[in-house]
Amino acid sequence: MVTFDRFVLSNGLRVLVHEDPSTPMAAINILYNVGARDEDEERTGFAHLFEHLMFGGSKNVPQFDTALQRVGGESNAFTNNDFTNYYITLPAANMETAFWLESDRMLSLSFSEKSLDVQRQVVCEEFKQRYLNQPYGTAWLRLRPLAYQLHPYKWATIGKELKHIEEAKMEDVRSFFNRFYNPGNAIMVVAGHVTTEEVRKLAEKWFADIPGMDMPQRHLPQELQQTEARRVTFKTDVPANNIYIAFHMGDRLSEQYYAADLLSDILSRGTSSRLYRRLVKESQLFGEVNAYLLGSLDPGLFIVEGKPLAHVSIEEAEQAIWGELEVLRSQQVEDYELEKVKNKVESTMTFSEMSILDKAMNLAYFELLGDAGLLNAEVAKYRSISASTLLEAAKQIFTRENSSTLIYLAENHDGQKHSA
Repeated sequence: MVTFDRFVLSNGLRVLVHEDPSTPMAAINILYNVGARDEDEERTGFAHLFEHLMFGGSKNVPQFDTALQRVGGESNAFTNNDFTNYYITLPAANMETAFWLESDRMLSLSFSEKSLDVQRQVVCEEFKQRYLNQPYGTAWLRLRPLAYQLHPYKWATIGKELKHIEEAKMEDVRSFFNRFYNPGNAIMVVAGHVTTEEVRKLAEKWFADIPGMDMPQRHLPQELQQTEARRVTFKTDVPANNIYIAFHMGDRLSEQYYAADLLSDILSRGTSSRLYRRLVKESQLFGEVNAYLLGSLDPGLFIVEGKPLAHVSIEEAEQAIWGELEVLRSQQVEDYELEKVKNKVESTMTFSEMSILDKAMNLAYFELLGDAGLLNAEVAKYRSISASTLLEAAKQIFTRENSSTLIYLAENHDGQKHSA
């Protein structure tokens, strides 16, 4: 169980504290309730761009990392479609430095053309290297808009198009920052060798004077129920054929989410999982095959992805995947198999409570979901899922009309493609 205290500053900043005197370190995690889903469809990639801009210096501190490294600290961040997360670890004795740096960039981020130009180039290069110039790198640029017609999950965190970042203007950047990067839209968690009282004093000292703003209201278009299968095939220069099948599923707080997560483990967690055992080891149809969730806050996607071996046609490979999904739709999972994946989930969550940074991140995430205390109920929610609940979830999720299939066909150097 992860214990914590909570208080809220007058400007709306929520602060959570987890005291752990067993370590000399402290972790400071600030989660901003903004992700790619909050972007304008004609100006995508801004949430990720801001992740970079936040390290580009403020009016008072030109080099964020330099000041932090001098006191033994490290920092990083990540962005997804739902939120942006910044974190610092450092000796607890130097914790105030982290408060100073984080409050300074929340209040006084540098909006210089030089910083924007530098970070824009960095993000554009990342777009090219990780997405445009990698085998299968365009998969999420293609699969998301295939599965989503209305919801802003239809573009990836990196952005919908490279030109949206290339053409980002200073006024657009300022507007995005002013709307989302404020105390009322942030959650700060401090974990480690700290006390709630000292965290409260530092939070008041460094953050209380930052003006509060009204919380931005989301009015996101909701995805309609998919009623027919979607499919697209690309012949391109990739090492091997690849199949992606996406299925719509419930949101992060739904019972179906927990059932789907367990189904993904039954299918592909470890060498004893169904897909590996039956499609890789026994029938030798695939070189690799996996099932996973995107973990979205709003109704998300369940993905089955696999690379068939060169002698296997796409039709045969797809049929094999659907055969395994049909088993889940028609036969209740045995108790021993369900217990096995539940134990693995519990083990993973137990290990995640060993690191103060992981605890800080998890508390921030569950506070975003509505209450950090939900973290301590996660194992019980997985434990409550029955075999009949799994069967019902499989019946609802794994249908042809709920599927969006993306196929990559590999072309040989002589221009001939593999079996398809």
